[in-house]
Amino acid sequence: MGDEPLAIEIDSASAEPRRIRCRLCGRPLTGPESRRTGLGPACDAKLHPAGPDIRTRRHEVDQDTLPGT
Repeated sequence: MGDEPLAIEIDSASAEPRRIRCRLCGRPLTGPESRRTGLGPACDAKLHPAGPDIRTRRHEVDQDTLPGT
């Protein structure tokens, strides 16, 4: 039992490439990051929206001049 192969060898010429599909919409995934996460870019953006940009909230404040300047 110790000398048996762990996996069955498959002829790579006759085997179809495995198509990985998005877990949310079912479309085929092409990018390596999408394949790793299992979600396409559009579905990933729906589930994990980007946080608000705090730089757009900054604004100028009217201040009195410093004494002695």
